[in-house]
Amino acid sequence: MNRLLQELTMLNGIPANEKQVRTYFRNIAEGLGSVRYDNLGSIVVEKIGDTSGPRIMVAGHMDEIGFLVSEITKEGYLRFIPAGGWWGHVVLSQQFLVTTKDGKTLLGVVGSKPPHILSPEEKAKVVDLKEMYLDIGVASKEEAESQGIRIGDMITPWIESRPLANPKYLLAKAFDNRIGIALAIEVLQNLQKATHPNRFFAVGTVQEEVGLRGAGTAANLVAPDIGIALDVTIATDYPGGGKECELGKGPALMFYDSSMVGHVGLREYIVAMCEELHIPYQLSFLRQGGTDAGKMHLSHNGCPSIAICLPSRYIHSHTSIIHEDDYDHAVRIVTELVKRLDRATVEDITYNH
Repeated sequence: MNRLLQELTMLNGIPANEKQVRTYFRNIAEGLGSVRYDNLGSIVVEKIGDTSGPRIMVAGHMDEIGFLVSEITKEGYLRFIPAGGWWGHVVLSQQFLVTTKDGKTLLGVVGSKPPHILSPEEKAKVVDLKEMYLDIGVASKEEAESQGIRIGDMITPWIESRPLANPKYLLAKAFDNRIGIALAIEVLQNLQKATHPNRFFAVGTVQEEVGLRGAGTAANLVAPDIGIALDVTIATDYPGGGKECELGKGPALMFYDSSMVGHVGLREYIVAMCEELHIPYQLSFLRQGGTDAGKMHLSHNGCPSIAICLPSRYIHSHTSIIHEDDYDHAVRIVTELVKRLDRATVEDITYNH
């Protein structure tokens, strides 16, 4: 597995708790561009190719879905509230890490009843998150608190990032959306050896999973002329799926989601570029859900925006799967795109489509 992806996915960071990811991004970006932040904690790295060129914002969100400790019971169990979208079926019996304010991590498991004692009614329903609890292996509230656990502490999925039987198939938690952070970093690195006729902004946003919040503040800071969100989309190549979006068939250009209708001119430009360079791509849509482009395209007086997404199986769970080729092709697409977006091209995309 790509080292960048492996390290990023093993970091922990839910909405408003992205410090580990931000620090990792900053440490790599130092020396590659000027670093600054918005007031919510999004990181912005600017690499200037042409000071008079358009402002190109490429953003991935640093946060992953997780939970926050909401109660410590007298028996030492932890109740929690979601930070991001969870479905009850994928939570029971899973392992999680609690991170204390001092950075200590404690492993726990979400409790579940054995099937032997479930009533028919219980078997037929999805357990509500409000009924769940995390068992960290203590006997009392006092013992839990002695470990440093407090209300509001971050809870994140625990799984080892690794390749599968075919090593191009990669398994990890938090591909949504450490994919976007890794892509932004790799494009920033690629541009160190290339000319580009614009001002490039590699951005790691905060709080996407709770409403695209950091994308709005970061875009207001950058004031982009073109906005590109880097994220994942739902792969539908599972048994019974429609196969509209498949692993290994290329990154997906999002033409519609609930936060934005992708800019037609920008999409057509990228499609033409991919066909010219023989880079595989797919077109994708989501009836529910959105990306950071949903806020980027509305910043200031607006900017043409699109989301470039990696197909991923089983998102918003512990275990997501992507294809390495899709990642590599996404790096190439975004790098080549930034190298081409000069002032005249951006104006043509903006005003002639």
